[in-house]
Amino acid sequence: MIELFARSPKMREAVNLAERVSATDANVLITGESGTGKELVARSIHELGARQREPFLAINCGALSESLLESELFGHVKGAFTGATGYKKGMFESAGKGTIFLDEFGEMSSSMQVRLLRVLQEHKVRPVGSEDSREINFNARVVVATNRDLKREVAEGRFRQDLYYRVNVLPIRSPALRDRLDDLSLLVD
Repeated sequence: MIELFARSPKMREAVNLAERVSATDANVLITGESGTGKELVARSIHELGARQREPFLAINCGALSESLLESELFGHVKGAFTGATGYKKGMFESAGKGTIFLDEFGEMSSSMQVRLLRVLQEHKVRPVGSEDSREINFNARVVVATNRDLKREVAEGRFRQDLYYRVNVLPIRSPALRDRLDDLSLLVD
């Protein structure tokens, strides 16, 4: 079980929000600087909720090329690209009724943002290289995290507004340690 240490008001607020949103199925956007524990917040949401016995699958969207990210998220069919020797389930299909955690969400290309928006709207994925009729329904919860200011990215035209609103249903801010010094002794212990 993930334990979030919180004595400071800012971190208590984040923990309380995580506890409250764990009871819902809504999309969650976790923001905060690098190293502030965004994935720990996501895991606690998963473990506190009804999906806790289902998979928690995490992926760093900024660490993969667009084509590899697409294949990892949506899967692929045999022959979709060089080296695709068979059918491979993507994370959305593999997660079942669990949770998909998309870390560094703000790093995605605009074309990937378009594809993900459709997936989140329709709750269906189409594996790379499959025919249009081959869509797979999914029921996983989506939690995303970023260290970017997506609201500013939207205003400056670098991130899709409709995707931002699709994932920013329940926002949680993970505060930096300098903003929660009351928690330092808890973390050291």
